[in-house]
Amino acid sequence: MLQYVTVNIDGSDIKAPRGSSVLEVAVEYGICIPHLCHIPNLSDIGACRLCIVELVENGQSKVSTSCTLSIQQGMVVKTNTDKIRRLRRNVAELLVSESPNSRAVQDIAVRCGVKDVRYPFRNNNCVLCGRCVRACTELWQAKAIGFVGRGIDRHVERPFNLYSELCKQCDSCVQLCPMTITPCDGPMKPGEEYLCGKCDSQLMIQEERPESCAWCRLGEGFNCGRYAGV
Repeated sequence: MLQYVTVNIDGSDIKAPRGSSVLEVAVEYGICIPHLCHIPNLSDIGACRLCIVELVENGQSKVSTSCTLSIQQGMVVKTNTDKIRRLRRNVAELLVSESPNSRAVQDIAVRCGVKDVRYPFRNNNCVLCGRCVRACTELWQAKAIGFVGRGIDRHVERPFNLYSELCKQCDSCVQLCPMTITPCDGPMKPGEEYLCGKCDSQLMIQEERPESCAWCRLGEGFNCGRYAGV
C-alpha cells in the first residue's frame, strides 16, 4: 500500500507517494524541471545534471539532481531559484556546445534560457545521457551495450566492441537517443555550428511563472516526462 507524505515544492504543499523522486512529483503537478536523461519507469542516474534543485534542510540548502532525490516527509525543495537557473543555463550551454546537432539538446538550451554559447562547439554524437544503456539493460534485459572507459574516454559501446547475440534489434537505443532528431534546419557542418533558438516563442506564455509547465513542444525531441504520462 502506498504511503503518502507531504512535501513543499516552490512554496506549495504537495502530497506524494513516499519514495517517488522529486522530478516525477514535480512533473506530475505541472512544475517544470528541465531534464534530459530521465526516462519514466527506468532507473535514474542524474547524468545530464539539468534537473538540479535546491534541497533546504535546517536553514541551509544544497544542490541535488531531482531525479535521484527521493520524496521524504517535510522535505522543502526549490526548483527555480536564481542559483539553480544560473547553474542549469551553464549545463545546457555545455550540452549544446557538445552536441549542437541534436534538436533535443537545442530545445533544452532554449528552455534553460541559453542566449549565447561561450564554449567551443564539438559536434559530438553522444552526450552520455545513458538512455540507450538503461533501456537495453532494464527494459529488454539484453545488456547488449554499455558504458566503456572513464572521463573524456567514456563512451557507449558493445561488449568487446563486437556485435552481441544478446541484441534483440528492438531499436529502443535509437528511438530514445536525443541525437536521432536533427535541428529543424538540418544537420550543421563541422565549423558551422550555432545555437538555434528559433523555438524561444514557446516560452512566451509562461514568462510570469517560468517554473510552471506550459505543455510546450520543447520536450518532444526526448520524450519529456510530461508527455510520457508520468
